Amino acid sequence: MTPDTNDTERPRFRPVPWTSLETPQDVELWIEEHNRTMQELVKPQETGVGVRFRLAPGGDVYMQTAADAVILDVEPDASWIAPLIMAATGAEQPAGSIWVLPDDKLVQLLLGLSTLVESSLIVTGHNFGRHGRRQF
Repeated sequence: MTPDTNDTERPRFRPVPWTSLETPQDVELWIEEHNRTMQELVKPQETGVGVRFRLAPGGDVYMQTAADAVILDVEPDASWIAPLIMAATGAEQPAGSIWVLPDDKLVQLLLGLSTLVESSLIVTGHNFGRHGRRQF
């Protein structure tokens, strides 16, 4: 069997084409649907759980949320997005690639990023640094 037809060779998660979120209600709906999907598909013992946003202009941003924070890992090829993150959330740019934002900034962040996202992908095993949490 070739890897294309062998279920054990297929990736567990696949990129999902992005549909722009235009209102806070759109964002809330996306969050609810995404949380439900993650609860169904992610195993309880998995860590480094989050979402990879592939940006259409180039680069990847990984996001993980918890009850009290939004953690972003902005890959070097997406560092150009820093001014947008600061404008959308009022946050200061960190020294490294890991941003830790208050949880109440999630809606503004997703609205700000939305028009630039090409696709999203559930990820597990991502290193969100010392701030990382276990769940989305």
